[in-house]
Amino acid sequence: MNLIWIAWELDRLRWVPTGVLADVVSRDGLCIGAFTDVPPWGDEEMTDRELAARMCAGCPVRDECLELELRTAGADTVGVWGAMAAEDRRELYAHWLRRGERAERGPCS
Repeated sequence: MNLIWIAWELDRLRWVPTGVLADVVSRDGLCIGAFTDVPPWGDEEMTDRELAARMCAGCPVRDECLELELRTAGADTVGVWGAMAAEDRRELYAHWLRRGERAERGPCS
């Protein structure tokens, strides 16, 4: 996983307001409301990375979700966001910060 490349890819979202990202993710994210019960793979043992890949497979707003989480949670991120496990996002966060200005960075900046 090339974290520098991922951070570079997120640059296209740098000027999108956080509220717009939140609206897009909550409207179009496949995980929102998809798992009202135990997901089909709920009884399988998986690593966090495998879980992230499974939960986010085919989601059209993975980048928007990842950008939103980096802005709002920063290094304190937990769970699965943007098809990445928390440990991977914490590693990505430093590279993301180095990419420069954003429309907003949220309360953790």
